[in-house]
Amino acid sequence: MWRPRPVRVAIWPRLTRRGATLVIVGALLLAVSLWFDSRDVLVLAFVGIAMPGVAALFVVLRKPSLAVTRRFAPPVVGAGTSTQVALVIKNRSRRTFDGAHWRDGVPTTLTAAPEAILPAMGPYESMLPSGDDTVRVEYRLRMPRRGVYPIGPLRVGITDPFGLARVDRDVGTAHEVVVTPRVTPLDTALGTTASVDGVLNGLQLRTHPNSDELIAREYRYGDPMRRVNWPATARRGELMVREEEQRGDPEARILLDTTLAGRDRQAHRRENDDAPHFGFELGVEITASIGVHLLERGYRVRCDRVDDPERSLAADGSGAGYRLPGGDRLLLEDLARLGGPALQAGGGTDRSAAPTGTGTGTDAGPRPRGRDARTPGFAVLVDPDEHDAHALVALRSSFEPAVAFATQGVAGGIVEALEKADWRVVRVRRAAEIDAGWSGTAGPQASPERSTARGPADDGAVTDAS
Repeated sequence: MWRPRPVRVAIWPRLTRRGATLVIVGALLLAVSLWFDSRDVLVLAFVGIAMPGVAALFVVLRKPSLAVTRRFAPPVVGAGTSTQVALVIKNRSRRTFDGAHWRDGVPTTLTAAPEAILPAMGPYESMLPSGDDTVRVEYRLRMPRRGVYPIGPLRVGITDPFGLARVDRDVGTAHEVVVTPRVTPLDTALGTTASVDGVLNGLQLRTHPNSDELIAREYRYGDPMRRVNWPATARRGELMVREEEQRGDPEARILLDTTLAGRDRQAHRRENDDAPHFGFELGVEITASIGVHLLERGYRVRCDRVDDPERSLAADGSGAGYRLPGGDRLLLEDLARLGGPALQAGGGTDRSAAPTGTGTGTDAGPRPRGRDARTPGFAVLVDPDEHDAHALVALRSSFEPAVAFATQGVAGGIVEALEKADWRVVRVRRAAEIDAGWSGTAGPQASPERSTARGPADDGAVTDAS
């Protein structure tokens, strides 16, 4: 449970425009009084210089005792949307607190609410939970892009009754608001690995040909015609399909390029340390869109790193993956907490010690026995190097189908190496092309360098005929 911290002085007291003007006038009167030897003018000069000093001492000694509770509605927001920030400020002092201004502290990348007058608060009331000693203020905060942003502490500006001096004090602590990446709705009617009859689901049905038919449901666009239940269709007067029992746990893996090892990272840092990398943010959006889509289709989704396929993107490092219910929210929150390429560059694996052959990633383990034992694999590439390409080539035997979404920064040599390893490479240059790129995974791949034929398999999944 959050507890309010004591108030600390954020900035030394400073004179307002009125106070500074009074000091300047006092200094001029002092010069005039000394020049003409006028004691009356000397008294006025002394008052003009002393009053701002007394006002500065007053605001320093006036230490408010406030407790701040901050709530977000909603607490987890999507990029490009806004959240309502509600502040409940309670006066803990036995004296009335008024004549102050407030402004919530936000990172420099966000636009803070303008400074406003803080309503007056009466003395602390211990018997009532909320009375004259409590005020509530609200403002709306827009979140342009994903990340975890600290909001707060509350900055309270205190002035003297004459408005000659001011001091700003920070009250309470900062609270985090999670901004998840944008999710593009993908076409659910495609005959891809995310269809109702996925690769592993098809394996379950073929392994258990005598499984009971639990229920007949109405036909949905994209259902294979072989699952039409004709007796139920005749009884209901509408097209019905069999809802077969699903045995096992269908799984899909997503690999995200987080290191951007193929580019000059030091040069990017010199260009702009705080600017987000467009390709990396696009890769995160692609990962979020595919992950949420697969979760909604009943898959258990694992999200790992391209440079280290055994290293999960989850904040807790768990490789158990995500599943519904609640898995979509956890996936988006983990992607929101994922640092940018500048942060990932210092914490990557030692590439010089890693082999560049086929012994990287999960390929070191036992190979799958057949095509149906493979899991759908999706790689989201931003700017990989040859080491990442070798890791993906080694993982090809574990995925069926294997689709790589390449952003604009992926080199042509990397794309060619993946295509030779039977990866289907789909180019995505901006967020508006995510749905079209996903739709492109359903059709045959036209490659003049390869004569490999592709077509829909019996279970509705797109596979590569090797």
